[in-house]
Order: sequence, then C-alpha cells, then structure tokens
Amino acid sequence: MSREWIVRSAVAAAVASVAGGVVLALGEGAKDQYGAQPELPPPQRGLLPQMGIAEPAPWGTRQPTVPQGWTITAIATGLKIPRQTLVLPNGDILVAEGKGKGAPVLTPKDYIAGLLKSRGATRVEGGNRLTLLRDADGDGTYEGRWVYADKLNAPYGLALVGRRLYVANQDALVRFDHEPGQTHAGAPPVTVAQLPSAINHHWTKALAADAQGRFLYVGIGSNSNVGERGMAVEENRAMVWQVDAETGASRPFATGLRNPTALAFEPGTGQLWGVVNERDELGPDLVPDYMTSVRDGAFYGWPYAYWGPTVDSRVRPHDAQKVHATVRPDYALPSHSAPLGLAFVGPASNPLGEGAFVGMHGSWNRDQPVGYKVVFVPFRNGQPSGDPVDFVTGFQADGKTMGRPVGVSVDAQGAVIVADDLSNTVWRATPAR
Repeated sequence: MSREWIVRSAVAAAVASVAGGVVLALGEGAKDQYGAQPELPPPQRGLLPQMGIAEPAPWGTRQPTVPQGWTITAIATGLKIPRQTLVLPNGDILVAEGKGKGAPVLTPKDYIAGLLKSRGATRVEGGNRLTLLRDADGDGTYEGRWVYADKLNAPYGLALVGRRLYVANQDALVRFDHEPGQTHAGAPPVTVAQLPSAINHHWTKALAADAQGRFLYVGIGSNSNVGERGMAVEENRAMVWQVDAETGASRPFATGLRNPTALAFEPGTGQLWGVVNERDELGPDLVPDYMTSVRDGAFYGWPYAYWGPTVDSRVRPHDAQKVHATVRPDYALPSHSAPLGLAFVGPASNPLGEGAFVGMHGSWNRDQPVGYKVVFVPFRNGQPSGDPVDFVTGFQADGKTMGRPVGVSVDAQGAVIVADDLSNTVWRATPAR
C-alpha cells in the first residue's frame, strides 16, 4: 500500500466528512493546561492531526452566558468579520473588520484543514474597514454607527496615542489623525511602517502602544507551522516588533513567538504582555497556547523548542543554542484554544478584581473542541495568581457553534466588549451596579 494511496484516501475521507456536515461531539476533553506548569504529554505524530469543529448556526433566541451579576447584550450586528475593538476616551467603540488571505497549500493536511476551517467561519466577506459605534445617551444602546474608514487591507490591531489613531493592516502600520467625537476619518491613512506580508500564513498584526506613545509594538506571526516552508520566509516573523511612532523605524523586540495575536500593557507594572498561538500536529494536548510577559531581547522558542527547552524534533537542523536560550512563558492556555484577545483591568473597575480577559477563538484540530469562550485570569502584583474563571461562554451548544470570540476590550464602566467573528456581532457584558 503506497503512501500516495494512503494520503489520497485520507483526503477523500476527510473531504467527505466535511462536505457531509459531520457534527462532532463537544466537550472540553483537554488536560489541565492552565498556569505556569502545564502537563505536557508525549508528542503524537500521524499522517493527519485530529480535526473537529462544530457546525455554525444562528443564535436565534440564544445568547452567550455570563456570570451571575452580569448581563450581556449585542450592541452591533451585521458586521463584516469584526476582529479587534478599541474603546475611545469618549466611550465610542472602533471595530476593525476584515480577513487576510491565506497561504498557499503545501500538504494534504493544509487542504483538509482549509476545508474544515471554512466550515467553522462566516460566509460574509471581510469589510476591510473600521466601524465606529456610539451610545450617545449612555443607556447601553449603541444607536450611532458609522463607517469610520474603508478600503483598508485586513485591519486588525488598533491603538490611540493622543490624537493619532494607529491601525495594523496585514501589510502595513498606518495612522489617521483623530479628533474627539469624530465619526469619519478626515483623510486617507499615512503609512508609518511596512509590515511583512509575503505568503502571510498568519496574517493578523496585533498592536499596542506604550504609555508615553513613543513606541508601538506589533505582533507578527510565522509563515508556517514549524518552518516547513524554509526559514528564509520567516525573516522578521514570529516576533514582536518595536516601532518608533514618529519615524517608523523598527527592530525585533522579542522573538520565537509563533503567532502573537494580541498585545496589551499590564497597568500596574507597565509590562507588555501577549497571547500566542503555538504550533500544531503534535497531538490534541500539545502545544499549550499561552499568555506571557513579552520582554526585550527574549526568545520564546519557535520553531526549535516549546514551553521552555522542550525540543521539537521535527525542526532541522537542530539548534542547541536556541533551545538553551528559550524563555518559558508565564501562563499556559489549553492547546489549540486559539487566544486572540487580551485586555487588562484593575481591581477598582471590575467586580472580578485585578486581571486579564482572554478571548479564545476555539480549536479546529482536536476532535473535542476547546476554547470558544472568554476567560478571566486573576492577577496579583502584576503576575497571574490563579486559575482562570469562565466569563463569557455558551458560544457552542447541542453540536452547534453560534459564535467565536476574538478581541476583547474594557470600557470606562467596566463593561467587557467582545468581538464575535462568526455571528458578526459585538457583545457588551455589563456588571451590575
């Protein structure tokens, strides 16, 4: 029996399952992979990874679930793939809408994964725009809605520095002049810095600005799972850039981060943190995704090692020096849960106390899906201090998926804003007062 026959048979079977709408069982099913010391089982290798995603369905009369003492409301629907949100000083909310282009298919796994992922995604075309939402009278209804800027290129990360609004498109960091209360950009954007965009296996560009507004930090994902396209195409990727806001000059700030999808500064310490999507095809419980402080000059392992100096034997040639230099992340999240959102909150403005909200988009390569929720990770003295708390759940039920959370942000009232790119909705979870 030839390898070619096996591959073709596996592809045919997988395609038939995807085309036939197989609904896979739901449930957490993951090992205890939260915190500083996650369980790391032995790697599992095979021709194809486990794959499973629940069939999309409309919300109907359902809505997400929040803890007692909170309420949740859809404040915007009918968007065009909302990804990240930014709460402006006057309470307006900017929503980045768009979808980047995927990389060329290299393997049967890529082809099958593409089919499966497409089943778990919206059919709406990405907006390539920013939408502004406004609740003018403070009653919780965002009656104002405008297209703030359009004709962008898969916008994702957002940051406001004074009266300059920065947007991380998939190919460039750009800026707009912004006046308080403005509902439309007054001019086309100015390019601050070009960003790596060839192939774009991971297209999202996360963004955060430091407190002084001098530097911007851009998360740039890898062009592969573990370097299978060759390391030449990984130049300036799998890292966080530091960009001078005035000149656009950039440098690698932290490296070895396979796909840093959200960045934020912890308010008490001023330390930059990020959430990272780790590598695939080592089994359903490897490798843990994670949340970590992002430190100047640190190397976090990709592609040579994971979770500290755990060697990934698939990578050739082996680099012992890189493995030895690998920094262990601060806080594990379940493997393949795909964290895409990160927002910090202080104890004074949040009933849950000091900590971080993390939006988990959800897995595609486990037969028992994980993620599909927003969790709250408690902090103390600028560091994670306990197990996460489920905060917004109910995105899956009865073998169906109604929503997939992406970006999270927090407004001045302590409400948590959640972008949902499957139902094309922005949700607002509000604490009781």
